[in-house]
Amino acid sequence: MHAPLPPADTLRAALAGLLDGLPPRQAAQAVERLIASYRGATPTDAPILRDRADVVAYAAYRMPATFEAVSAALGAFADAVPEWVPGGHVDVGGGTGAATWAVAATWDGARPVTVLDWAEPALALGREIAAANPALRETRWQRSRIGAALTIESTDLVTVSYVLNELTAPDRAALVDAAATAAQAVVIVEPGTPDGYARVIEARDRLIGAGFHIAAPCPHSAACPIAPGTDWCHFSARVSRSSLHRQVKGGSLAYEDEKFSYVAATRFRPTPAPSRVVRKPQIRKGQVLLDLCETEPALRRATVTKRHGDLYKAARDADWGDPWPP
Repeated sequence: MHAPLPPADTLRAALAGLLDGLPPRQAAQAVERLIASYRGATPTDAPILRDRADVVAYAAYRMPATFEAVSAALGAFADAVPEWVPGGHVDVGGGTGAATWAVAATWDGARPVTVLDWAEPALALGREIAAANPALRETRWQRSRIGAALTIESTDLVTVSYVLNELTAPDRAALVDAAATAAQAVVIVEPGTPDGYARVIEARDRLIGAGFHIAAPCPHSAACPIAPGTDWCHFSARVSRSSLHRQVKGGSLAYEDEKFSYVAATRFRPTPAPSRVVRKPQIRKGQVLLDLCETEPALRRATVTKRHGDLYKAARDADWGDPWPP
């Protein structure tokens, strides 16, 4: 009997199967048009996901990247709450359900899951893809407006990934407040851009105001030590590129790096990392330079040399986004 595939491979296989019946050029054109739509190049009242071909193409193009980014955020969060396992999960604005796959990959076992989204074609495709994952077969796919009128049933975990960028400021605030009211833990992921980071910080402040504690990526619940406008906190997740990715982007590499910003917060007290590597480590001859966000809170560059012994070996293996010390 063959061992089951890892969730990322199962997801890729399910997406590849959907693309089988779609002419490659049609898929690529749909993705190009959808990217233009999401960048604001088309009227906002035009339906973005028009039909199944649109949703299949966009899911094949974006789901693997969203899955890897949310998985990375959840992995850091799970490290800060090692004894905790969510008993239920609501994915707000979840579309075809990439975050539900990431939650199922982070914590074993099935749990009640609800995906809320306005786009019925996305929900229908998400249900179809989820049939490949036993942990997601009982998921509820529910049409819902994401905004001021949103209500979320009480649950352990709420995820909100790549959604805030599509909302007005009042709707963003309403969504975060609804998540804070409903959940024991909230994980929010946005694109790793200055604007994405600003939205994450805005959400982080609202969660702290609602009595939450920050579990990741920050090692503290104090104000972010980055001076506004000088820099932004973001991380990177490696994504295997499909043939559709290569066709749309014209690249030849087998992978790409998805940049993302995130915050994970809990009503109960987590054990966050003592500090976190917030830049790609710089490996020099006999030393490693680590840019750290620390508990104080402060940003500091640490130099780890061969004199540090085992710590130097760990520094050479450290990655952007890792807790420090390991």
